[in-house]
Amino acid sequence: MIDALKPLLDSLGPAALFLVMGVVFAETGLLIGFFLPGDSLLFLAGAFVASDTINVPLWLLMLGVFVAAVAGDQVGYSIGRHFGPRIFSRPNSRIFSQEHAQRAQKFFEEHGTKAVILARFVPLVRTFVPTVAGVGRMPRRLFTIYNVIGAFLWAVGLVGLGYYFGGVPFIADNIEILAVGVVAISVTPALISYLRKRRKRGKTEGMAAAETS
Repeated sequence: MIDALKPLLDSLGPAALFLVMGVVFAETGLLIGFFLPGDSLLFLAGAFVASDTINVPLWLLMLGVFVAAVAGDQVGYSIGRHFGPRIFSRPNSRIFSQEHAQRAQKFFEEHGTKAVILARFVPLVRTFVPTVAGVGRMPRRLFTIYNVIGAFLWAVGLVGLGYYFGGVPFIADNIEILAVGVVAISVTPALISYLRKRRKRGKTEGMAAAETS
């Protein structure tokens, strides 16, 4: 997917900003964006601004992506709030995955309201967590606060990384490899948190087994 987007971004020039915003919005706002390369796209867009391939100011790209990210999560939350559990009873299709939806539900159960922020950095999961929050009736004001924080860290952070490192010749020549690396790094915090929780659960179960023996 990212290989196809690279020449498209190159050909669009400044108008590429709207493509990037559309992808970011669709990834969480329409429940069909789990296959979209959000992390790598933001990194790539930042790198393209650094090289003047996308001729827009860095602040404008960051602002546009931030607004699209916030709006997408708010729409996803509203969908969950208004349509409830019926959203997750939909059959699998090319644009909807029950497996990913269930993973998002589990992620939200494990991390609570903080999942709204953490999910930004977990591909696939971030598509469904806003809707899970809506289904679970998370207070809208609290969701919005966490949504804004997560969108800022994710959008501004990844675009900034792409802009900063995109000017390095080696990185510019190997942008696809670096994009994959960005995705791997973005998953790390959630993976560490999951391993800690699993280790803690293992200790608890071990203590319980020792007490009953």
